[in-house]
Amino acid sequence: MSESVVLYGLKKCSTCVKAMKWLDANDVPYTFIDYREQPVDAKTLKDWAGQAGWDKLINRASMTWRNLPESQKSPASQEDYLALVADHPTLVKRPVAVGLAPNIVLGFSEKKYVELKG
Repeated sequence: MSESVVLYGLKKCSTCVKAMKWLDANDVPYTFIDYREQPVDAKTLKDWAGQAGWDKLINRASMTWRNLPESQKSPASQEDYLALVADHPTLVKRPVAVGLAPNIVLGFSEKKYVELKG
């Protein structure tokens, strides 16, 4: 595991709060970046999508996704996904942990975090 983790998400998201509590309890240094206050730039999103795929990166179970018009629920290109996330940053699954593993880690699972911490 790297020296420091960057955790992206939403301050009030219960899953993000669980991840931060776990990192605190396990003395893992991290920086938290809220999607709403600091939207993720296109280059970073492309990198994440390259690692995980847009299908895993976009939270299709979210209220934001469910409230989208049907016409926006079938992005045909990377540019379509980027435009969608630019308009609705909360569509990105959360949290996204960078630096906890070689690749990004989507969501929070105590078991997975324990395995990554080693």
